[in-house]
Amino acid sequence: MRIVVIGTGYVGLVTGACLAETGITVTCVDTDQAKIDLLNSGGIPIYEPGLAELVARNVEHERLSFAASLAGTLERADAVFIAVGTPPDEDGSADLSAVLEVAGQIGQQISNYTVVITKSTVPVGTNRRVRAAVQAELDRRGVAVPFDVASNPEFLKEGDAINDFMAPDRVVIGVESEKAKEVLTRLYHFFALNNVPILFMDIPSAEMTKYAANSMLATRISFMNDIANLCELTGADVDAVKRGIGSDTRIGKKFLNAGIGYGGSCFPKDVKALVKTGEENGYNMEVLKAVERVNERQKNRLFDKIVKYYGGDIRGRKFGIWGLSFKPATDDMREAPSLVLIGKLLEAGAVPVVFDPVAMEEARRKLGDRVLYAPNMYAALEGADALVVVTEWQEFKVPKFTYIERALKEKVIFDGRNIYDPVQMKDFGYTYYGIGK
Repeated sequence: MRIVVIGTGYVGLVTGACLAETGITVTCVDTDQAKIDLLNSGGIPIYEPGLAELVARNVEHERLSFAASLAGTLERADAVFIAVGTPPDEDGSADLSAVLEVAGQIGQQISNYTVVITKSTVPVGTNRRVRAAVQAELDRRGVAVPFDVASNPEFLKEGDAINDFMAPDRVVIGVESEKAKEVLTRLYHFFALNNVPILFMDIPSAEMTKYAANSMLATRISFMNDIANLCELTGADVDAVKRGIGSDTRIGKKFLNAGIGYGGSCFPKDVKALVKTGEENGYNMEVLKAVERVNERQKNRLFDKIVKYYGGDIRGRKFGIWGLSFKPATDDMREAPSLVLIGKLLEAGAVPVVFDPVAMEEARRKLGDRVLYAPNMYAALEGADALVVVTEWQEFKVPKFTYIERALKEKVIFDGRNIYDPVQMKDFGYTYYGIGK
C-alpha cells in the first residue's frame, strides 16, 4: 500500500514515520525545502523522543521518503493525508487556509481513485469544504476522477507520540462510503491485528470527537485547578483529594494534577475552536468558556504567590526558573505558562534566570535577551532569591537539595507542579509553596 502525507510538522512526520513502520510505503511532502533537505540529510525538524531513530530506520528500509513537491507523488497512492497546521484566527476559529490550499493541490494532481484523509484538527464541516476544493480543481481540469474524503483525527501527546500512534486506545475514522472504509481498513490492518479498536463513524462525528476529547481533558485540568485553589482556602490538600476522587472508576486518575494551567498547541486552540463552532451554530458553550477563564487565571497563580511572599515588591530579585516547555519531553513553548510567568516577572522588575533540558533554543527565539540563560539547572539558582518550578521534568523531581541550598540566597521554593512533598521540604528547612496545598 502507498500513501502520501502532506506536511512534515509534528503530526505529519509522526504519522508518516509510524505508518511506514507498519510496512506501508510513505512519501512525506512539504513545500519547505529546508525541512525536506534536513530530513533527507538524516535530521528532523522537531523534537520528539524516538522519532529520529524511527525516521532513519524506515528511510533505510525504503519505506519512507521525502519530497518538496506534490507533483508525481499521487500517481500510485491509495490515499493522501492532509496534515498541515490549523492555527487559531483572532476570533478563535481554526484557520483552514492551508488545509483548503492543499485540498486544491490534490485536485490538481490525482488521476485515479484516491481517499483524501484529513489528519489536521479541523472543525465540524471542514471535510465538506475539502471535498468541494478537490472537486473544483477536477472540474477546472475537465476530468472525472473518483475520490472520497475521510476524517482521521490524531490523538498524540507530545513527548509520547510514537507510543500513542503505535499503541493507541482507539483509531477514529469518519468515512462517507464503503469503498473509503475498505481503504482505511487496509491502512490500519496492522492495528486491527493488535486488537486496537477501529471506530468507524460518519465524518462530522469524527471531526467532533477530536475537539470533544481535547476539550474534556482541558476541562478536567481547569476543574482540578479550581479545586486546588479552594483547597488552599479551606486547608485541604489537593493531592489527597486527587487520590480520593481518582480511585472512583467513573472518574479515573488521569489529568487530575493541579498546577499552573495547560498550554501547548492543542488544548488552547481546540477549546477556542469548539467555543467558536458553538457560536457559529447559535449555541453558547458555557462550560468551555469557564475552562478558558480558569486556565488563564491559573497561569498567574505562581506569580501571585511570589509577589505576596515578598510583600508586593520583587524589583531586582533574581528567580531561578526550572522548566520552559508547556510540558516535559518536548521543546514546545506555545501557550506555555512559563511565558506568562516570565512576562510578569519582567514587568515587575525581577530577573528570571531560566533553564530547560530541551527548550533553550526555542526560549531564545521567544524571549531573546530579556532573560538570563543558565547552562544547567543548578547554575540557574546561583545567587537567586528562590527556585520556581514551572515544568515537571524528571530531572527536577529528584534534585540534589544540597546544591540548591548552596546556590540560593534563601531556601525558598515556589512549586507550580507539586513535584515536591511539603512535609519533606519543611524537614529540609525550606519555605515551600505549592498549588492547592
